[in-house]
This record gives sequence, structure tokens and C-alpha cells, in this order.
Amino acid sequence: MTSSPVITFAVCGSRVAARIAGDPASPALLLIHGFPSSSKTFRYLMRDLSAIFRVIAPDLPGFGASEVVDNPTFAGFADVIEDLLDQLDVPSFYLYLHDYGAAVGLHLATRRPERIRGLIIQNANAHRSGLGDQWSDTERFWSDPGPDTEAKATAHLTFEGTRDQYVGGIPGEIAERMDEDRWLEDWQIMSLPGRLQLQRALVLDYGRHVARFDQIARYLRESQPPALMVWGRHDIFFDLDETLSWMNALPRMEAHILDGGHFLLETNADQVASLMKQFICRTEDARR
Repeated sequence: MTSSPVITFAVCGSRVAARIAGDPASPALLLIHGFPSSSKTFRYLMRDLSAIFRVIAPDLPGFGASEVVDNPTFAGFADVIEDLLDQLDVPSFYLYLHDYGAAVGLHLATRRPERIRGLIIQNANAHRSGLGDQWSDTERFWSDPGPDTEAKATAHLTFEGTRDQYVGGIPGEIAERMDEDRWLEDWQIMSLPGRLQLQRALVLDYGRHVARFDQIARYLRESQPPALMVWGRHDIFFDLDETLSWMNALPRMEAHILDGGHFLLETNADQVASLMKQFICRTEDARR
């Protein structure tokens, strides 16, 4: 498989890497990765979708090949992505939301709803229903930041915790299809200077994403963007009830619950790419 090359941009005072492929005249698709990965999450999608769409997959600051930034926040990351899109002359786009990518992407959507041509929602949390008991330590950290609560909330920032993002809690035959190079590379990058400090800051800042849920709900209710859900049902981080909240918020959304985990694209990329092609082409036809 030939991967899209990584291009580096000067954005908001730092160096940001991105994979970009496809015809600039085609509808744009912005792919925002989650923790602890990078634009490599989308390597299979880019292979399949760049023939008919312009596909843009940045490495968020402090992830992949992008530089660490001071005072990292998801709102600040959204500023970076907006600057990148302006440099690439992308006025509107389909937005892929996954994990931390939702905390970034939903800033873009609520700031300028008119730019969003449609949403692709993949194991992305925007409702309290997705936060089960496994979030209790993190929620205590949000309400009472300190050394003790931080230690518990960031206990997953280890090699084992990085691996579990991919294979934790999923059936063995699905786990066997995962490429261990993904979590090995993620952990190697997270171990570089300044990276774990950035990750700890983002765990705390995710509380601000949760605090925005009412604002996000208003955006969804008022804008009703075309939407496709592709959800890995074996996700141990976001409860499956989250899918019902998305469907209630977007009652015309096309929803697929698939036999995969939090990193659905590692095992179901062909299936997701096919659903995305159909969804985007159908939505574009409706615009004409």
C-alpha cells in the first residue's frame, strides 16, 4: 500500500504535519484523528477515497510528526486546523469525528456551521450518555485537579494503556487483525520530550469539551447536518448508549454499528470507505 506523503506547514507559530491527497476541485473531507494516534489512522481510507474526494488528514499538535505546542487545548487545536484549511483554500468540507478529533472538530462546526457539508461520526463522544463508570477517575480530576486525581486520570498514559486503545476489551479474533506497529509507534512518539506532558494537559482539557455538550446539542438541533455514523460496538471507552444520543440528535442520520473496536478503521476500513463514498456522493447529489 502506498501512503499519502506527509507535508509540513507553518501554522499558528508551529510546524504541523498533514497527509493530503485528491483533486482540490473535489469535495473536501477533513479527517481528524484521536488519542493516541496520528493521521496514519486514515491510511486505508485515504487510499480508497482520494480518487474521488480531496482528503486532508492533519497530525494534531504533539501527535505524529507535528510539533508540541505550549498550553495545548482542543480549542487551540481547532485554531490550528482552521489556519491549515485557510492555507489550503478549503471553504467547506465533510468532517470525520473520532475520539479527540470530535473535541477539535466540533469547535470548527459550532464556530462556522455553514462550512460543514456533513458529519461522519466514528466512536466520537458528544453526550453524557457516552461517559460510563470508566470515566469516574477522569471526572474527579476535572472537578478537583491535583496530583492525586491527575495520577488516576492519566494512568492510561503508559505502553500498556496505549496498546489497550487498540485491543482492550475486543474479541480475540478482531484483536488478532490489529497491526501492533500502530501502538508501538504511538508509544514511541508519546515518549518523546514534552509529549506526555501535552497528553496530561489534554486529559484535563477534555473536561471543557464535556462542558460544551449543551452548545454542541444546540448546533446539532439547529443545523441538522447530513450525517453518517460508523461505530465500533466493542469500544470500551465510550458506552454504546452514545449512539442512541447521536441518533436522537440527528434523526435523519444513517447509522451503522459495526463489529469492531474503538479503532474501527484498523479492521473495517474497506467497509467504512464504501459507506462513506455512498453517503458523500448521495449528499452531494442532493445539493445539486
